[in-house]
Amino acid sequence: MQSDERNLSLVMDLYEMTMANGYFSDGLDKIKKVTFDVFYRNNPDNGGYAIFAGLEQVLELVKNFHFSKSDVAYFRSLHLFSEEFLTYLESYHFHGDIDALPEGTVMYPHEPILTVTAPMLDAQLLETAILAEINHQSLIATKTNRIVRAAQGRVVSDFGARRAHNMDAAVYGARAAYIGGANGTATVLAGKEFGIPVGGTMAHSWVMYFDDEFEAFKKYAEIYPDNVVLLIDTYDVIHSGLPNAIRTAKEILHPMGKRLKGVRIDSGDLAYLSKRVRKILDDEGLHDCQIVASNSLDEYTIRSILDQGGRIDSFGVGERLITAKSDPVFGAVYKLVAVENQDKIWTPRIKVSESIEKITNPGRKDLYRIYNSNGKALCDLIACEGETVDLSAPFRYVDPKEPWRLRHYTNCTAKALKVPVVRDGKVIYQTPSLDAIREYVRHQLTEEIWEEEQRFENPHPHFMDMTPAYYEEKMQVLAQSRKGR
Repeated sequence: MQSDERNLSLVMDLYEMTMANGYFSDGLDKIKKVTFDVFYRNNPDNGGYAIFAGLEQVLELVKNFHFSKSDVAYFRSLHLFSEEFLTYLESYHFHGDIDALPEGTVMYPHEPILTVTAPMLDAQLLETAILAEINHQSLIATKTNRIVRAAQGRVVSDFGARRAHNMDAAVYGARAAYIGGANGTATVLAGKEFGIPVGGTMAHSWVMYFDDEFEAFKKYAEIYPDNVVLLIDTYDVIHSGLPNAIRTAKEILHPMGKRLKGVRIDSGDLAYLSKRVRKILDDEGLHDCQIVASNSLDEYTIRSILDQGGRIDSFGVGERLITAKSDPVFGAVYKLVAVENQDKIWTPRIKVSESIEKITNPGRKDLYRIYNSNGKALCDLIACEGETVDLSAPFRYVDPKEPWRLRHYTNCTAKALKVPVVRDGKVIYQTPSLDAIREYVRHQLTEEIWEEEQRFENPHPHFMDMTPAYYEEKMQVLAQSRKGR
């Protein structure tokens, strides 16, 4: 969706430009390479994991990153930047490398999910845009996956566009929701752009426009006889909407050799109403007519409805999905972790905080997922860049929360999680189809990730371990940081 007509390169904080101008003033040939990691600190809704989404849009951003003449003119009008720097921006393109988790990867706090290595100027300019893409889509994909799991195999559709924070949030939110497991969306542009199945029938205004409810249903059935889902709560579900829907099925559709596909309830006590509606439909021989529910749903309301015996076949979920209402901030950050010196040697950098969870993992590093002999993911492992992780024999690791314990992986395998996606400014990653990404999420949660990590309440924590070499490096960097205080 990005193009020359809609250049998103200026989606940045002003400090990115002021710092870039400062780096430029040192001379381009003196600019050191640096490494930044993107990571997050907490799973949304106190869940056991999150889902990585938005990588395709990050790569689109990098591919198209440039400054137009009007962009440069705007920067000139701020009277903050040297003319040499502004001239440089006119032909600017990103020069660095990016490694990332494949989109759809189940991920955990404090691990590097995307890494940028580039001259400091280049790395700084991407910060806000990268975080905006990943924070939003990862949040919505994660929230949707919780809703889908609560639905226990029933259809879940994104109905959230009109309650999204803006049009882009609606479209990219629908993309993220599909990655998270939603079956489709009501947002037409998302269907066109990403190939997501679209669905929808009528609003209350259709019913209210006609002189009576049956006439509204009759007209709709005559126009769309193969896909009739009637909204039955405009006036009274049990005493008006449902009887008129049944009449439409028998008097309009059946003579055409068609069946009533479904009825939708958008208000009221959904558990109670769905049970009554199901019984009446079955008594009338409409066993195949599905019941669709909407109205401020999320994983908790859906679980409650089903726990009460609600007879709902499909859920349309809107505002609480598209805004991740219960926990609407994902919180991924972009932190400097290493600087290359003139001898091409990388020096780790660390951010120290009074809050332990805000102390960063320094240095250039590799990330592995460790699996047991049954293919279940035991934990993730941080290693020094290029360090050999050989699990053919018992492998010593460090639990950073209990570093004094002597622990080993036995009969395990390791998979490197990050893959190269950009090299020297050029996108080299072949983006999978959206369906493939969605299937990747499903496979991980079905085959690899423990059910105990998928609980809504008190999920089992996923362990984040370190190799002894990396743990020692972190402790050394921490010790050195104290000397600077």
